[in-house]
Amino acid sequence: GAEEPGMEAEAQELARGCGGEGGSPAAGRSPEGEERRDPPQASVSNGGDAESGKEQVELKVIWNKNKYDVKFCLDSTGAELKQKIHSLTGLPPAMQKVMFKGLLPEEKTLREIKVTNGAKIMVVGSTINDVLAVNTPKEAAQQEVKAEDNKKEPLCRQKQHRKVLDKGKPDDVMPSVKGVQERLPTVPLSGMYNKSGGKVRLTFKLEQDQLWIGTKERTEKLPMGSIKNVVSEPIEGHEDYHMMAFQLGPTEASYYWVYWVPTQYVDAIKDTVLGKWQYF
Repeated sequence: GAEEPGMEAEAQELARGCGGEGGSPAAGRSPEGEERRDPPQASVSNGGDAESGKEQVELKVIWNKNKYDVKFCLDSTGAELKQKIHSLTGLPPAMQKVMFKGLLPEEKTLREIKVTNGAKIMVVGSTINDVLAVNTPKEAAQQEVKAEDNKKEPLCRQKQHRKVLDKGKPDDVMPSVKGVQERLPTVPLSGMYNKSGGKVRLTFKLEQDQLWIGTKERTEKLPMGSIKNVVSEPIEGHEDYHMMAFQLGPTEASYYWVYWVPTQYVDAIKDTVLGKWQYF
């Protein structure tokens, strides 16, 4: 009879400890029960906090007369900057020419090439749609000019060109390599004549999308987009050199003629002026 109260007390204690049906709500609230409550959701980082901790630099990206203010990680590479420019402009990285104190190296970081706050990043290049829109009329014009030229005698036999060609090859003309196509040299093309028989040099400023035509008197800076077509023809008896014209207006009177252009650079000049330079 003395053990029964102890057994009954033990049963009640077990009921309270397990949160059994016989216990009150307070009796069933154990520390384990509290852990089953939904804890506050922890914030999930997507890397933004880590990124914000990296040193950034403010840039001014300039492309096609548009300016973009960009904050970019100083330890990102030139290739990563090209991807950022792609997201801003729609210009694919493969068609970008990015300039900062020269051509921007893709493998180096902005820190390594000493980019500072407020630096200007020049971007040259055209989207696929722009190339198609601009080049289609140029190519059509080029075909029309070729068809018209086929009806005429060779350019080098025409009187207007003979007075220059009869002076002979300039003494300081650049060497030619027949049957070879080369990229444009890093120095200006020099040692050529213009229509008046004066010396002329051609400088291709790709970072500014300009062709500079220099003479003793002055230098004309022409936007590439203002040149509607390029005409060239080998010089008879000197087929390793060409005579070439840049069409600056709607008629032949607007052609700027250059004589004794080394043949290995002819295709590169045409592709550069007609907007295809990024493939070189």
